[in-house]
Amino acid sequence: MRTLKLASLTALAAGVMMAGSAMADPITIKFSHVVAPNTPKGQMAEKFKELVEESSVGDQVDVEVYPNSQLYGDDQVLEAMLLGDVQLAAPALSKFQKYTKQLQVFDLPFLFKDMDAVERFQNSETGQKLLTSLEPKGLIGLGYLHNGMKQLSASEPLRVPSDAAGKKFRIMTSDVLEAQFEAVDAAPLKKPFSEVFMLLQTDAIDGQENTYSNIYSQKFYEVQPYITESNHGLLDYMVVSSARFWNGLPDDVRPVVKKALDQAIAYGNDIAAKENQDAKQAIIDSGKSEIIDLTPEQRQQWVDAMKPVWDQFSDEIGQDVIDAARAANNEG
Repeated sequence: MRTLKLASLTALAAGVMMAGSAMADPITIKFSHVVAPNTPKGQMAEKFKELVEESSVGDQVDVEVYPNSQLYGDDQVLEAMLLGDVQLAAPALSKFQKYTKQLQVFDLPFLFKDMDAVERFQNSETGQKLLTSLEPKGLIGLGYLHNGMKQLSASEPLRVPSDAAGKKFRIMTSDVLEAQFEAVDAAPLKKPFSEVFMLLQTDAIDGQENTYSNIYSQKFYEVQPYITESNHGLLDYMVVSSARFWNGLPDDVRPVVKKALDQAIAYGNDIAAKENQDAKQAIIDSGKSEIIDLTPEQRQQWVDAMKPVWDQFSDEIGQDVIDAARAANNEG
């Protein structure tokens, strides 16, 4: 009997040790994104990892960053997140249309006059409510991350809308962006970001839209002889997690991780504008791509051609959301 009791106590102690070991296992946060480490998003992700490591929960949380679509493209990452394969991502706002139509507001062409207007709208009551619009679908928006205003690149000069007619442009998965290019009689093609360079290099497409930092870091400028500085749209991201994972974090861990994330987002946003300016200058210095500056009259032609897209999607987005975004242009 004594032997049995001793064996039972030994087994119980081993079980407690195993349970303690299991509890001590670090929480892994896989942060998946599609761009290079030297982009604003890439630098933000690395800063987040660094801040978590230096924080009070650094021994409890292990952040793994996977850039350049190493794990998933933006078209697959949200589904992977809902399955628990990824814990953090920052897809372009265009990628959320299957989860909420309201975020399509950020894809409307020529809606925001500059990044200051974008910032005002995102920090407004309406902008903050959009972060929570994903919760019914199991996702939680944790913040907005800037990349910047988009430019048009192409194999031929684009100065007026008719120059785009008949040309094939890669777009993200977005009905608004599809309508935007159809408005100038171009042919939009929804393709993964990881395939864009090859598509451009092989002339499978004629052009694409992106920020200067992405055009430079992904070397699109090496295979696109013309870049039109249109500032026609916004390329921003939403840092997102699954509701199940985020709400399941221990109460003493979640606020520390959120603080690190907020600081990393602020860091990424601070460098986004500088990254785009530096990338633009690097492209100019390379001599491989000509940057076309539109005259006010030429730009107005693009605005007139694309602005009807606003009305096309007002019912899906909500006219009140569009009006709030427009109002942000007039503040400050």
